Amino acid sequence: MSVRSRSRWCTTPGALALAAVIACTAARDAAAAGGDSLRVRPAADSVGTAVVMLGTGTPNADPERSGPCVAIVAGGKAYLVDAGPGLVRRAAGANRNGIAALAPEKLGIVFITHLHSDHTVGLPDLILTPWVLERREPLEVYGPVGVRSMVDHLLAAYSEDIRVRNEGLEPDKTDGWQVHVHEIAPGQVYRDSNVTVSAFVVPHANWPRAYGYRFQTRDRVIVVSGDTRPSDAVVTACDGCDILIHEVYSADRFATIPPEWQRYHAGAHTSTTELAALATRARPRLLVLYHQLFWGTDDQGLVDEVRRGYSGAVISASDLGVYR
Repeated sequence: MSVRSRSRWCTTPGALALAAVIACTAARDAAAAGGDSLRVRPAADSVGTAVVMLGTGTPNADPERSGPCVAIVAGGKAYLVDAGPGLVRRAAGANRNGIAALAPEKLGIVFITHLHSDHTVGLPDLILTPWVLERREPLEVYGPVGVRSMVDHLLAAYSEDIRVRNEGLEPDKTDGWQVHVHEIAPGQVYRDSNVTVSAFVVPHANWPRAYGYRFQTRDRVIVVSGDTRPSDAVVTACDGCDILIHEVYSADRFATIPPEWQRYHAGAHTSTTELAALATRARPRLLVLYHQLFWGTDDQGLVDEVRRGYSGAVISASDLGVYR
């Protein structure tokens, strides 16, 4: 079966609890995707690979959007991309909505795109909270050079907490606080029976090392851009993939921000106009917008901007959205 012939559907927060909300949100998403047929199903682990948006935010302190974190759930296991603030609690929310692989104590592996704070402030939470909640195995962290030093310093910062918990009254003494760090280079970086993960370099402002990731599961190809300005590497990694998850900012609202921030964002991020051109070349079955910089517009506004130059299915993601 070719990648482009595979089926796809999405669910949204609370899908298992409120049928009326499901119907309303499905209609919204279908309209945002230009009428593309998106089928809504419960967010169970058993129906194939799923993308769960644990955080769609930016450094802006939006209470509706936790920091960047994408979960690819395959074979009953969750593979995280980035560790933005709030990810463990968002994972608990997804678990409450029926995704067993996102129970906090099961969070065991993360792929970091780059070391900006909004993508890593949740890393100590990911190291420690699942351990307190009885994760028994060390956390596996994959990322660019520099992530080992970051983890070492975090463990040093929390060394007293770790000591007291290990020597105190807590009944469960495990290695779940420990971290195995893998500093990666472009190419295949991980493989197990569920997934093959490859990293590719993307251009993001002044970062010497920033990556996007391509996930090949048994039934899906999923690409996560990370933070990047328009990049041929994303096009090559997707090439007709099932789901392309890409950061974006509003081209229409760009003129409203100060010139110094215009210079930064033009060199660090991707506008709706640029993303439309990129997605036309990449040909994903579904384009999912995240890390959205709205600057006064909204989800529908971003989708409308992208659709001026792109005829495929596109959705602006919200936290706890589930896409297949």
